[in-house]
Amino acid sequence: MSFLDKLMGKDKSKPIKAEVKYEEGEVSLKPTDKPKIGYIHLSGCTGDAMSLTENYDILSTLLTDMVEIVYGQTLVDKWIHGTYAEEMPEMDLCLIEGSVCLQDEHSLHEVQEARKHSKFIAAFGSCAMTGCFTRYAHGGQQAQPKHESFVPVSDLVKVDLAIPGCPASPEIIAKAVVALINNDMEYLQPALDIASCNLACGCDIKTNIGNKSLCTGCGTCALACPTRAMTMVQGRPECNKDRCIKCGSCYAHCPRAWFPYERIKKDFNL
Repeated sequence: MSFLDKLMGKDKSKPIKAEVKYEEGEVSLKPTDKPKIGYIHLSGCTGDAMSLTENYDILSTLLTDMVEIVYGQTLVDKWIHGTYAEEMPEMDLCLIEGSVCLQDEHSLHEVQEARKHSKFIAAFGSCAMTGCFTRYAHGGQQAQPKHESFVPVSDLVKVDLAIPGCPASPEIIAKAVVALINNDMEYLQPALDIASCNLACGCDIKTNIGNKSLCTGCGTCALACPTRAMTMVQGRPECNKDRCIKCGSCYAHCPRAWFPYERIKKDFNL
């Protein structure tokens, strides 16, 4: 039984066990096998990988005891060099950070190969999930003037899971990994639901939440906004379009953007 089968709940007899106490900086793990993880960095600022390293207390356990890093350039020096040789290993989960530059032949190939060799693809951060600030790039960059078109990973291949944020918070990264290992699909359901979603503007909050009388005025969208484009005015969110970088953090973090209908039916015996 593969790791993905356990992840998707097909093997109930041999679950992968892990217990995390993030607040206390303690992680204990009793794995039946370690998932093979790959990491690909494309067009972006590497902020999500830096956010991963901010899990100081549990980082060594996270990267050594909990998972096996089998592919990457940032976390390990195992990646496709030069020519497109068949060097990419089979992976249970591949984290892809950054948007895809359509003028970068290597990036296009690497993403497509990752889909072939990965059982589970995660858009790691808002650039991979929605395009984020790279949507505003129009070429003329000093290093690569020809680079002008950047798209979310889901525009090219099927994405199974999205971890939003600009960058994603250290807590959500650590808890997402533990949830994957523990087969806690309920915790991951919002990330699964937005995997192929391109809702990326503060206007989506107003259109899909505010205009439908779903907003509770909690202010989570404003707190999640990395550029302070979202503000609360008389208890309701407003978006400054000049500040908005279309990262999707506000919509992804809104507690009313995800409606757990099946869980509600179960809890209330509907």
